Amino acid sequence: MNKPFSVLKERLSGITSSRKKIGFISASLGFLLTFGFLLSPASQPFHHALFGNYEDELGVTAESSASDAAEESRKYSNTLTEETVKKGQSLYSVLSSLGLGPGEIHNVTEKLKESFSARNFRPGKTYIVEKDPAGRFLCFTYKQTPSSIIHVQKDAESGDYSIWEEKLEYEVRTGALGGTISSTLSAELQQNERYALIGQLQKLFVNRINFRRDIQPGTSYNVLFEEKWLGNEFVGTGNILAAEISLGKIPYSAYRFTDSKGRTDYYDSKGNALNKRFCFVQPCNYSRVSSGYGYRVHPILRKRHFHGGVDLVARSGTPVRAVADGKIVFRGRKGAAGNMITINHANGYKSKYLHLSRFSSGSGYGQRVKQGEIIGYVGSTGRSTGPHLDFRMYRYGKPENPLAVLRSAMPTQGVPKAEMSNFLAQISVFRSQLETGNVLVAGIAKNAAEPSSAIN
Repeated sequence: MNKPFSVLKERLSGITSSRKKIGFISASLGFLLTFGFLLSPASQPFHHALFGNYEDELGVTAESSASDAAEESRKYSNTLTEETVKKGQSLYSVLSSLGLGPGEIHNVTEKLKESFSARNFRPGKTYIVEKDPAGRFLCFTYKQTPSSIIHVQKDAESGDYSIWEEKLEYEVRTGALGGTISSTLSAELQQNERYALIGQLQKLFVNRINFRRDIQPGTSYNVLFEEKWLGNEFVGTGNILAAEISLGKIPYSAYRFTDSKGRTDYYDSKGNALNKRFCFVQPCNYSRVSSGYGYRVHPILRKRHFHGGVDLVARSGTPVRAVADGKIVFRGRKGAAGNMITINHANGYKSKYLHLSRFSSGSGYGQRVKQGEIIGYVGSTGRSTGPHLDFRMYRYGKPENPLAVLRSAMPTQGVPKAEMSNFLAQISVFRSQLETGNVLVAGIAKNAAEPSSAIN
């Protein structure tokens, strides 16, 4: 609980309690005075006293007595003042101005390391200071974020400091954004004051979309997400519940799903897990590797050369597939490589497919392709001794062993078959909310009240 305000509340309740007692005494006194008045009509001063306008021989009235009592009470009460952080001030300088010594400030700041962010202590923000009647420091309270309040309280007797973080209860609502991007997705979210979602979106689609290169004006998107509110104040965004991004005619999706065992993860529309390392598939069915990655004696030139790929022996006409989602950046004849396709992937990866007999109809230059999509067929064009696929992988422009890359990126488990009906029902609800805007205005959930935690 916010200590300064609790102290204030206790004082107010004490005043209310006192007023109740005073009311009882006044009523009793009123009965006696009225009784005395009936017995002695000449006792006029009592009549005036009942109406608060009695003045005794010293000139003291009921009104002046109440004023003096209030003034006396203020002399012996703690004070609460609200201050504003000024330019150039730090937590250290503020605590120092309140009378804390260097050693005390060091102990306080050490205990605050886990919960206090210096970035949140900035000019214009306010803090509350409580002092005793003598002006000595008792408590410092700072609301560093809408849902986090820091308290530093000094025990008046022992001089010890209690430091704790108070976490306010917030309400979780559901929000939705969508439309056609006019510049960048970051700008769209910033315009709608939901920029914090961009980090989550990039993480969800990291293996499939390059946000800087792939998302262009005209790209459509829809996002369903949690929002945190304290009353009518927006605190921040929570988890993304569903996201859909369309690059041309290719849709990409991510849906949050919790299975019957309580495991939560993100999946695409088919139930494939998204929370995985970059996953590649085999480029084709092959019988053997005729030439590995590294230095070799070239079978035609008979000279020692570095071979930047692996030669996968397969029948002519065997389908060749994109090892991951990406964009075709080269498609054509390339000297000794023959018919070749180059695809840019996320995370700095690039794949090359050499000696193709021909290209597929959907593998044009600039086209986006999905993982496993047929892009061409095994052949022996260019400098080649027979049908095979010379397959190559690059990371940030440097060649890597393709077989090692394929082995290191194994897919994680998707939605279990027993859970698919529940999963499909869940994404059906999400899609309905995204398409119709039929989202809850408030409260799909409410977080449990978080107790104030002492900082040791």
